[in-house]
Amino acid sequence: MGMIEKDMGPSVPPPTQNSLLERLFKLSERNTNVRTEMLAGLTSFLTMSYIIFVNPAILSDAGIPREAALAATIYASVFCTILMALWANYPVAVAPGMGLNAFFAYTVVLGHGLTWQTALGAVFISGLLFLILTVTGVRQKIVDGVPDVLKSAIGVGIGLFIAFIGFSNAELIVANEATTVALGDVTSLGPILALIGFIIAAVLTAKKVKGALLISILGTTVIAMITGFVGFPKGIGDIVSFNLPSMSETFLAMDIKGAIAYGILSVIFSFTIVELFDNLGTLIGLTKKAGLVEKDGKIRNLDRALQADSIGTMASAAFGSTALNAYVENATGIQEGGRTGLTALTAGLLFLLALFFAPLIVFVPSVATAPILILVGALMLGEIKNISFDDFTDVIPAFLTIILMPLTYSIATGLAFGFISYTLLKLLTGKAGQVHWIMYIVSAAFIINFIMGSG
Repeated sequence: MGMIEKDMGPSVPPPTQNSLLERLFKLSERNTNVRTEMLAGLTSFLTMSYIIFVNPAILSDAGIPREAALAATIYASVFCTILMALWANYPVAVAPGMGLNAFFAYTVVLGHGLTWQTALGAVFISGLLFLILTVTGVRQKIVDGVPDVLKSAIGVGIGLFIAFIGFSNAELIVANEATTVALGDVTSLGPILALIGFIIAAVLTAKKVKGALLISILGTTVIAMITGFVGFPKGIGDIVSFNLPSMSETFLAMDIKGAIAYGILSVIFSFTIVELFDNLGTLIGLTKKAGLVEKDGKIRNLDRALQADSIGTMASAAFGSTALNAYVENATGIQEGGRTGLTALTAGLLFLLALFFAPLIVFVPSVATAPILILVGALMLGEIKNISFDDFTDVIPAFLTIILMPLTYSIATGLAFGFISYTLLKLLTGKAGQVHWIMYIVSAAFIINFIMGSG
């Protein structure tokens, strides 16, 4: 999701009481207080709460019952965010990752033809692999072995892929036999509503309004109701309910044996690669902004944060959702002064409170969530500035990674062509010294997968 420049944010007076919160989160040590942390948590929640509406929409495309997907999304977010707060003491809320959910639904389930239960099994295995790689220190070595140009290209490619899905869900792009894809009917109500939602989201984001994406979703939904595109809630029970959504249809429904039997090494590997770069890059940027980087460059409790993420991903699969990510939107809460896990704890409890408003999810049309996919994709384009166009052996792998993700409707395919082309081009142009040994293993794994997949 991109790196974030260091910004210490507003200065706040330290707390004076030796409270439980002080002992848990070391508020004085980080020059913050309870009020500042709670306001920061509210800010982070507002800016990333759109995932409550977007993730179930994506998971339902994979066949997961929407109510169960909603419950799993919220419970997974609550569990891992609170774990991040208490174990790592980070002001970082966590939720199912954009890009990872798209990979799950559109590449693994719809692309490879796996059941969603088998795909959840793959997510659980990848979470276990994350944990092993983190505890052993291999996770950092893998990240260090992949060139920066591919790390940036992965982010850009996933952004284009997410945006393409958004355009498709909004029916702004439709299938066409002559040209493969074409512009949809922009005079029909659905695409018009999506365009209105996109304009609302873009303007509010440009003006740095807190909760811009959530406001866009709710605003577009209201307009859709007024225009008759969807119905109105018939009573208070359609807005808020104490009958909390159930994840009984997805809880422990993951098929681990099926995932192993299918031989989905490439699927698990792709989950691992995407999660590695996206989550670690975001965590590094957020910790810099929160002032959690020591003078020697070491990041406080980074190992604990990665462990929390790994355990959270396994829990998410058990609940019925996809791999988790630290959200770049946490930068808004950190900007408001969030420095400790109390910020994350506040955001986690607000996610839990959102369960009571679950009935609203059925009234949110895809044209209201599609603009958010487009805008998130656009924001991820910022990584392209980190790609150097001076070296042709860097440009081609970056280009293939970026363009083939949306064109093949597969994040894994873009990764494969990017890694293989980078390794081959460097070897064939006498630049083998620039290739880390990790790249040979990764490229070989992708080639083997292509061979086995075509057999």
